Amino acid sequence: MPGHILTVCTANICRSPMAEALLQHALRAEPEPLRSLKVVSAGIAAHQGETISENSLVALKKVGIDYARFRSQPLTRELIDGALAVFCMAESHRAMIQLGFDPPPRHLYLFRELIGRDASAEIDDPFGGPLSLYESCRDEMVEAIPSILDLLRKLAAPPV
Repeated sequence: MPGHILTVCTANICRSPMAEALLQHALRAEPEPLRSLKVVSAGIAAHQGETISENSLVALKKVGIDYARFRSQPLTRELIDGALAVFCMAESHRAMIQLGFDPPPRHLYLFRELIGRDASAEIDDPFGGPLSLYESCRDEMVEAIPSILDLLRKLAAPPV
């Protein structure tokens, strides 16, 4: 089984690190094999080694997650190939992965698309906005996590 879950946004300093932290936190409460899954994030246009944005850090701290150790990284073939599933923040990220990686990953989703209902599948970029925008992004991610966990349970299940 591939070794990690991958979250992707543009610069890997706002949305995808928040998604990484929240999903990793949720997986720790799951039984094996989900508990051992690692979550990593990357950006379509990221620089190596940048810190998480201040408002992303504050939004996570408000729900008890300290992610100050985080450092950004660009999206690579190795990260794509090693992923059990890839979750993008916007349709433009998914399109760039589909165009830029041949073959594209089999399990490629928008972070919120599995919720169903009439929920918006995209998570808007809060970069440069007020803290409330980052908190809104965080809450949109939290809302999507149960549907992502349902998918990961299926993908991580041993073959019958």
